[in-house]
Amino acid sequence: MKFVLVSGGVISGVGKGIIASSTGLLLKAKGLTVTSIKIDPYINLDAGTMAPTEHGEVYVTDDGGEMDLDLGNYERYLLTTLTRDHNITTGKIYQQVIERERRGDYLGKTVQVVPHVTNAIQDWIERVAKIPVDESGLEPDVCVIELGGTVGDIESAPFIHAISQLQRRAGKGNFVQIFVSYIPVVQGEQKTKPTQRAVSDIRSAGLTPDLIACRCDQPVNVGTIQKVANMCQVEQKQIVAVHNVSTTYHVPLLLDKQKLLDTLGDFLDLKSIEIPAERIERGGFMWKEWCELARAQDHTHDTVSIALVGKYTSLEDAYISVKKALEHSAMYCRKKLELIWVDSSHLEDETLAESPAEFHKAWHAVCTANAILVPGGFGHRGTSGMVKAINWARTKNVPFLGICLGMQLAVIEYAQNEAKVEDAGSEELQPQAKNHVIVYMPEVDKTKLGGTMRLGKHPCIFQEGTEWSKLRALYGSAPQIEERHRHRYEVNPEMVDRLEEAGLTFVGKDVKGERMEIIELANHPWFVGVQFHPEYLSRVLSPSKCFLGFFAAAAGCLDEVTKSLNKA
Repeated sequence: MKFVLVSGGVISGVGKGIIASSTGLLLKAKGLTVTSIKIDPYINLDAGTMAPTEHGEVYVTDDGGEMDLDLGNYERYLLTTLTRDHNITTGKIYQQVIERERRGDYLGKTVQVVPHVTNAIQDWIERVAKIPVDESGLEPDVCVIELGGTVGDIESAPFIHAISQLQRRAGKGNFVQIFVSYIPVVQGEQKTKPTQRAVSDIRSAGLTPDLIACRCDQPVNVGTIQKVANMCQVEQKQIVAVHNVSTTYHVPLLLDKQKLLDTLGDFLDLKSIEIPAERIERGGFMWKEWCELARAQDHTHDTVSIALVGKYTSLEDAYISVKKALEHSAMYCRKKLELIWVDSSHLEDETLAESPAEFHKAWHAVCTANAILVPGGFGHRGTSGMVKAINWARTKNVPFLGICLGMQLAVIEYAQNEAKVEDAGSEELQPQAKNHVIVYMPEVDKTKLGGTMRLGKHPCIFQEGTEWSKLRALYGSAPQIEERHRHRYEVNPEMVDRLEEAGLTFVGKDVKGERMEIIELANHPWFVGVQFHPEYLSRVLSPSKCFLGFFAAAAGCLDEVTKSLNKA
């Protein structure tokens, strides 16, 4: 097993996840089988209970793992299917160590950070790194490990110590570290001192960077590269410059231009790995397709505007998978995405009274956009604004996509205005309402939050008589699809007949026909709501059908896209 560690210093959010994903993509493009592990030093068992504005979106895997959003980057770039165990947290490690201590596995010894916790970390990495993650079913050749946080964080210390030991376990030629550092620009001058200090810190902690990735807002000067190399005692070829580019999809191209793979090959002896010809050919085709899509974006001028009406728009990372899924669809359609962030609370009457400018700005965005998207979320705040936006999309024939909460609010809006259900509401949002159109799922433990939702991949069955469905046509002839879920509320089964009589069709249901998965209006350019989160399965080279159909409807090329998918 070959290991590539990506760590970072100076500041958080420096782009370790994109660099790790891009490195994995370059390796996979050469025919290697690549897996990924993300280490988050926080004490939480997972990211499930974190607010989106605290840590960004919660990403969900097939097996129901709730984790850091960087796992989504790995899956999107590498076309892999990771598990909950590919995300390691301090909470998971300590829980495992404590459970072993309670069972007496340590034979009465004093349990300590070294060696017990650090050994547990190494064992976890070595075990998970061997899990097949792609359609080949093969044990991976290379494992890319991203260490979250920055050098010097007290909670990172056990992981750094463990990884320094893992480096010795792996042996020479099987481990390489890429250290990502930030080069600030002060009064026009690129400063290297923070990078020098950060490299010194990680060396003192027991890890020696083999490559230094210099992140900067502008192209890094040759003089800056030379200075970093001299002051950090490395060769210039061990410095990789990563400046801001038009889209993150250009980062792999930027790294390839600097021959990153050649440098990695020297450190990891990649030539010693025998790669079948068909895997090399498949990797080359994937890389060619990636380059064509990324470069095409620079020459695309036809813009499609999407209004994302959400609750957490103050932090764009709260909807990062949604944003990426829209980007994938735009690339497929050869269009440019204009994503307009609309705080749903700004659409409400209270905002008109308190801040008329914000109110009118938000409504102008909704009314002029080519399409409207309402994503998932929890809690009452801003939901009446979402309902207003949904009503606009439905009544004005504007393409609409509702995800999870967005789908549930679309059902409520239809129940109130078309099905004429008296005092229709949600058990979550309007607990005092007479008629709950949206209810708690019966198996949900209302006393807990973490890990209590319906999580992971579940099947959805297209119903008989729904062959007219625009969404169904995109999925092809298969009567069943599988998508990832994250919710604790659902459409009230007792309301379904009344809603369908009023014209709202439940196109997709679960296997038992009890849970409503997809709604769609027949006489509308595109009005679709899904209980699942299709953004989690969208890939750069394979966009989500839900998002692709939605975007294509907004761009006016839905028929063309549907035909192209059915031919493929």
